[in-house]
Amino acid sequence: MRISLKLEPQSGILKIPIHYNHILQAFIYRSLDRALADWLHEEGYRFEKRRFKLFTFSRLRSKRRSFDRSSGTLSLESPIFLKIGSYETQILESLAIHLVKWGEARLNRTVCRFASIEVEMRVVPKGPLLVRAISPITVYRTLYGTDGKRKTYYFTPWEREFQELIFDNLKRKAISIYGDENELPPLDNAYIKPVKVSNRNLVVANFKGTWIKGWTGLYELNLPEPYFTIAYDTGLGAKNSQGFGMVDVVRGET
Repeated sequence: MRISLKLEPQSGILKIPIHYNHILQAFIYRSLDRALADWLHEEGYRFEKRRFKLFTFSRLRSKRRSFDRSSGTLSLESPIFLKIGSYETQILESLAIHLVKWGEARLNRTVCRFASIEVEMRVVPKGPLLVRAISPITVYRTLYGTDGKRKTYYFTPWEREFQELIFDNLKRKAISIYGDENELPPLDNAYIKPVKVSNRNLVVANFKGTWIKGWTGLYELNLPEPYFTIAYDTGLGAKNSQGFGMVDVVRGET
């Protein structure tokens, strides 16, 4: 399930740090029922030693925006749009109830009125789809050098590991939900491949002091159910609950 929020800053302009993912993540947690937020933050869905929050969100979108390099801030003109997706319907229902009740919230000390909250129509895939990454897709491995130091290597969309690790991540998410791998279909014919992606689509973001590389752009995505719904609602790749890996369908069957 996914919802789209329309926000209207009280002053007409929202000024926010260019690296703002942590602000949106905190806003989402604050807008949930307290018990649900605590469970999501501390527990979530488990697969072995991993915990999945199974939600993601887009970058902020507005028709007019400007960047102040000296202060490292973005200025977004009203209205501003934000998409949030989650496999757990209860999360989005709790979010919507609280936002409707409050009518407004603060983002980076700016009061924003919620003009509308819309539920997106479910997408039912019937073959390969053209999708746009509306928040960067990040895929990585932690490696160790000869000196024993850890190093994070981020894969590009043209490397084989990009697809491989995205699908490994999807399998873990699916098993954390369904509990039995035998209930899931094979991914033999599944694929994701870049269609319109260049070095201009590389995004380097800072999340609470950690630098993360990810990729926007257009991709052809072919996934069977329930993998597609999990990917569409919770994001592709890693760090989804930090605002990475959300995609929109641009065109149906290719």
